[in-house]
Amino acid sequence: MSDAPLLAIRDLTVSYPAASGAVRVVDDVSLDLAPGEFLGIVGESGSGKTQLLLSLLGLNGPQARLAGSVRYRGEELIGASQRTLARLRGARIGMIFQDPMTALNPYLTVGTQLTEGVRHHQGLERRAARRRALELLDAVQVPEARQRFSQHPHELSGGMRQRVVIAMTLICEPDIVLADEPTTALDVTVQAQILTLLRELRARTRAALILVTHDLGVIAEVADRVAVMYAGRIVEQASVERLFAHPRHPYTEGLRRSIVELEGSPPARLGGIKGNPPDPAALPPGCAFAPRCSYAFERCRREQPPLAEVAPGHARACFHEGPLGASDP
Repeated sequence: MSDAPLLAIRDLTVSYPAASGAVRVVDDVSLDLAPGEFLGIVGESGSGKTQLLLSLLGLNGPQARLAGSVRYRGEELIGASQRTLARLRGARIGMIFQDPMTALNPYLTVGTQLTEGVRHHQGLERRAARRRALELLDAVQVPEARQRFSQHPHELSGGMRQRVVIAMTLICEPDIVLADEPTTALDVTVQAQILTLLRELRARTRAALILVTHDLGVIAEVADRVAVMYAGRIVEQASVERLFAHPRHPYTEGLRRSIVELEGSPPARLGGIKGNPPDPAALPPGCAFAPRCSYAFERCRREQPPLAEVAPGHARACFHEGPLGASDP
């Protein structure tokens, strides 16, 4: 991997107007993505994961206000023209959306939707685009690819529709693939197949991936590095191995305890996190996680902890200095 980040996010904030003032749904996020890296972003619903992804392509909507910096190969995307963003969308940065039925046009055939991007961005003529599309359908393991090419999305199963969306994302050979909960709407068996497919395609294409999910177990299956989000902020970052072996934020510890282990004796009761995620429009003072945290003390309720390195490549935003259960070194 090159030392220069493929994507560099610095102090990114996404806010929306509200009666009480601007509501920050992404708050001062900084992340790097290296060429070929698989980065996982995990957190409960409402933590800002999807808004973070959308901001990378300028897809948050007209009410959104973005501040900070997002640089792709050194080119600034925050404040970039729609022409610049349209040039990058699909061609250099592709996105796999959560629901394949909303990502696919029900009125157009699979083939039409697969080929329009590569014809527009790469100028392929119809026959060459068809060949490329069929190759991608085979690569993402869609059976009877030539038949599926002529069908409409409603004629395919949920798993096949998601494979088509993945093929659409990869057909222009982007440098970066953004995946927004790509397995949420699928049954467990198909989820496992899609995760295996993403792993294989990443190895084959060397594209960098950012996968957002609420499931830390999914991140463990595929990612190299993980960023944990809570209330719009990154609260912990580390390699997957380090984060699972030594979580250093109480929120990460709670997510970790909620995973079912397939080896060893099952616990009498799964761990969990008390309470509910906060409303972004009514965040408590200090650390947003403090009302749910069993380690919180008075300082946590007054001050917001900064994201600070606790070991090489491992950072967390927490004032608690003691061990977290039995998992902390």
